[in-house]
Amino acid sequence: MKSDDMKIDKRHLRTIRTREKLLVAAREVFLENDFQTTTISQIIKRAGVGYGTAYVHFEGKDELLIVLMEDVMDRFHQVAEQPFEPGTAEEAKKQIEQQATAFLRLAEQEREMLRIVEQAIGVSYIIRAKWKQIRERFIERISRDVRYAQGSGLARSDLNPTLVARGWFFANEMYLFEVVREETTASIEEIAKTLTAVYTTGLYEHD
Repeated sequence: MKSDDMKIDKRHLRTIRTREKLLVAAREVFLENDFQTTTISQIIKRAGVGYGTAYVHFEGKDELLIVLMEDVMDRFHQVAEQPFEPGTAEEAKKQIEQQATAFLRLAEQEREMLRIVEQAIGVSYIIRAKWKQIRERFIERISRDVRYAQGSGLARSDLNPTLVARGWFFANEMYLFEVVREETTASIEEIAKTLTAVYTTGLYEHD
């Protein structure tokens, strides 16, 4: 390896490490305080990097939270992206309930970070816009599943797939944040079962 290449590799590695230090520090400070009271200065100090170096990577705490939020939501997307090719309406209902359960279980597991996200959605236009993008990605994925079920003759074809998907996602989103805030006494399984029954009865059962 040439000397110049080695310099580039070392510089790239330092860049990755600095970015990771800032993200680790941001998560720690957000969880110790909250979104509103956390400052970028606190994060930079915790990370132990220079101000100039830090601002090369992130312009502020909003950008740091977006990366942390994307990491968390990628786990939710893995649930949503599971193959959906049911052969019967009953198979579809079973898989939908399993996904809803997994979705809410993740909300429980990521409760601390999602509390910060919810706070930020309420006060930051940048975070709110990012959450809207995340939401639309879920809705598009659900829409594809609805269209598959309609094309297979399992679901009602007279319903708009996007509207169906939006309704399903918003119901899950509401309960996600109720789980995060610990505002519900119902179990994850009961919530998922009830949500799925209401959703699939209208979509999959014919007169």
